[in-house]
Amino acid sequence: MYRVSRHKNGLTVSTAEMPDRASVSVGVWVGVGGRYEPAELCGVSHFIEHLLFKGTSHRSAKQISQDIEGIGGYLNAFTTEENTCFYSKACHDRFGDLLEVLMDMFLNSKFDPAEIDKERNVIKEELAMYLDQPHHHVQELLNETLWPDHPLGRSLTGTEKTLDAMMRPQIVGYQQANYLSRTTLVAAAGNLQHDQVVKAVARYIRHLPEGKSPTFLPATTDQREPRVRLFTKDTEQTQLAMGIRTCSRHDERRFALRLLSTLLGENMSSRLFQVVREDHGLAYSICSSLGFFDDVGVLNISAGLETESVEKAFKLIRREIERLTQTLPNPAELRRARDYVIGQLDLSLENTESQMMWIGEQLLGYGKIFSPSEIKQRLCEVRASEIRAVAREFLRPERTSLALVSPLKNSPAVMRILEA
Repeated sequence: MYRVSRHKNGLTVSTAEMPDRASVSVGVWVGVGGRYEPAELCGVSHFIEHLLFKGTSHRSAKQISQDIEGIGGYLNAFTTEENTCFYSKACHDRFGDLLEVLMDMFLNSKFDPAEIDKERNVIKEELAMYLDQPHHHVQELLNETLWPDHPLGRSLTGTEKTLDAMMRPQIVGYQQANYLSRTTLVAAAGNLQHDQVVKAVARYIRHLPEGKSPTFLPATTDQREPRVRLFTKDTEQTQLAMGIRTCSRHDERRFALRLLSTLLGENMSSRLFQVVREDHGLAYSICSSLGFFDDVGVLNISAGLETESVEKAFKLIRREIERLTQTLPNPAELRRARDYVIGQLDLSLENTESQMMWIGEQLLGYGKIFSPSEIKQRLCEVRASEIRAVAREFLRPERTSLALVSPLKNSPAVMRILEA
């Protein structure tokens, strides 16, 4: 179902042909994100993401949205630590229109100084919004604690200081140095043909500079003791975020970790949900998730708690983590977790947009596309002993960081509770 073509200048085109669908989804990806930024340009990838919507030499910002929405489609973008994606979706017979607008944005954006100043203020409001949301703020604090003095620990949005310092020459210079043919991927999924997409993309290839592939600062793994960050704020709840350093997305242990996270906290059947919410009523929301990068990874646990219950909830969380290191999951529990992950994978790939995302994440993350059947087969091969082994390998205090946004005061007594 997946086909990949690479031009001699490095540009990649990949498709998922889905002839029974009415739509097509097209994404223009660049393999650069927040962790590629120098400290003084923190937030520039996200800034550029915004600015590509603000007008080109052929279209105003209004015309960009009208040319997509006027054909019944939609247009969006996102920035991560390692990638940026601009994507659109519409009826399959509008593929050429979608690609033309996306490539116009990608190649011909004006970066008008007046628009830069306006969008700078918009992003500052976005930053303020996130800081006003304790469940988001605590994740930012956790990243800073997990990856201190490293790009992975910085906000993708930037800071007021870095946003104010970024002027057109720095923004355009970063874009020109990183938006290259060898870092660019055009991914499309839906009622289309691969050769049709390759031919349509070909007329844009000569406009992409080749250049040298950008690099990022590797993340070190020299944490030797637990880290705790408490941000005192007058909130109704305490927001807790725990991060445990794991392995990169290239490590085979990632499959066992995927099932471990599901057992621990990814759904309502999980241990944390059942113990912390159902048995003790200490949280409305508690969950776990995994984040994988090129060289490191993290298991996240987050919860919103009554402040008076933080100590009790934290002990319960620690107890469930310890249980994973000591006891094998029983066969029925492991089967349910595996079936859940496989079922969620199947459901997530039903539509053209999710298939386009799969292509982009796989090619930029691994340099190849793993088929869903390969992933499912590998998950089926994970044994209970492998889950316990990765729990013992990674779920250790010296690999753990904790952040809280809470009315609690920063005191030695609080720190002792959280570090116990």
